[in-house]
Amino acid sequence: MRYPVVIHKDRDSDYGVTVPDLPGCFSAGATADEALGNAIEAIECHVEGLLIDGESIPQGMSIEHYRAKRKFASGIWALVDVDLSKLSGKAKRVNITLPERILAQIDSFASQTGDTRSGLLAHAALEYVSAHTK
Repeated sequence: MRYPVVIHKDRDSDYGVTVPDLPGCFSAGATADEALGNAIEAIECHVEGLLIDGESIPQGMSIEHYRAKRKFASGIWALVDVDLSKLSGKAKRVNITLPERILAQIDSFASQTGDTRSGLLAHAALEYVSAHTK
């Protein structure tokens, strides 16, 4: 799942990262790259807590949705991609039936994006459930 983040830096501080879709989720780093890497870890921890508490995972909004807000005006925007399929629990094998054509499309897309079939299906399912749980 992709989340927009805003990077901010004060004169005598490290880079800070705010995740507007996840209130209370922040990160920092000595460099912008380090801050973004730490933001992914912070998002994973935050979402893991939401899952443990039985809460829904907020869908990432667009950067444009937040850009006009005054508190983010001086920041630099970025998108971070977080693999939520690896969170909360061990993997469990399931048996599903899909038409060959759809399975071929899934495998092709997973290959193009460097994902596995299982990873892609888990990611897609989490995004779908998140988008439809409000």
